[in-house]
Amino acid sequence: MSSFWSIWIAVLTLGTLVGCYILLRWCLKNFAGVPEGESMGHEFDGIEELNNPLPKWWSTFFLLTIIWGFGYLALYPGVFGSNWDGLLGWKSSNQDVLTLDSSKAQTASSLAEGSGLLVEYDREVARAEEKYGPIFEAYAARSIEDLATDEEALKVGQRLFLQNCAQCHGSDARGTTGFPNLADKDWLYSGDAAAIKASIMDGRKANGMMPWKAALGGEQGVKEMAAYVLSLSGREVNADDAAKAAPKFAMCAACHGDAGQGSAEMGIALGAPALNDNIWLYGGSQKAVEESIRNGRAGVMPAWQHILGEDKVHVISAYVYSLSQK
Repeated sequence: MSSFWSIWIAVLTLGTLVGCYILLRWCLKNFAGVPEGESMGHEFDGIEELNNPLPKWWSTFFLLTIIWGFGYLALYPGVFGSNWDGLLGWKSSNQDVLTLDSSKAQTASSLAEGSGLLVEYDREVARAEEKYGPIFEAYAARSIEDLATDEEALKVGQRLFLQNCAQCHGSDARGTTGFPNLADKDWLYSGDAAAIKASIMDGRKANGMMPWKAALGGEQGVKEMAAYVLSLSGREVNADDAAKAAPKFAMCAACHGDAGQGSAEMGIALGAPALNDNIWLYGGSQKAVEESIRNGRAGVMPAWQHILGEDKVHVISAYVYSLSQK
């Protein structure tokens, strides 16, 4: 850093410290004309205001902090320009060289340590694969439906689920806003064993629901369509709004079905949820449904095939499949 900026920072710092000291002295003065500890002549709700000074401990610590600031500036190098070595006599140039050399040494040490850790990690993975690989291979040779009745296999699947899937779907697999409940029978892409495994293996990138505000004619159209959508699940809504939106629902039926039954019920892998069952992925309030219609939705689930491998995915699929069978 150049001398100009060092001096500039020092001046600002010194000015701030001096300003703090002046402020402290000003606050310690009695401008009220009333002796300390006596009444100011104000009373409210039985509480009388007294002319109390700043607490001694507070003002003392404030003053000590200001003194420490001046001391720090004087002791350490660089604060009054590149030629200022500080009262301790430290040399900025030597310090920079030492810091650079130290950083290089630490970087080299970290790389060596990291390399060693990676090697050890690879060894542990290889040992685990050697020990548990045959077990997962045996599980993979059985059907998901069969594994879903095997208590030991389900315990393994549950542990894998908790380690990899619970962050989004919850430890009980019941999901949360934007993340589907896996423990019921409401499925975006069908709940059969093959579809569940395909979802976990390859992930799901929803085709997405487009924003419909413009197509519906603005906010009033969004409000009316939300009323109609909520009516499909038997909710009490504004009948006039729902009636106005009913003819326009044909634009939505291609994905959600004429009766709002959802793409899974129609046998189409679109990921369009059912709208007639009062189960809502992004919330079922009037406001939440309007938000979905107004701005659209696009959920994405990552593919786990290359992270866990097919054998482990097979076991997780059996665990997820078992949840909806209960």
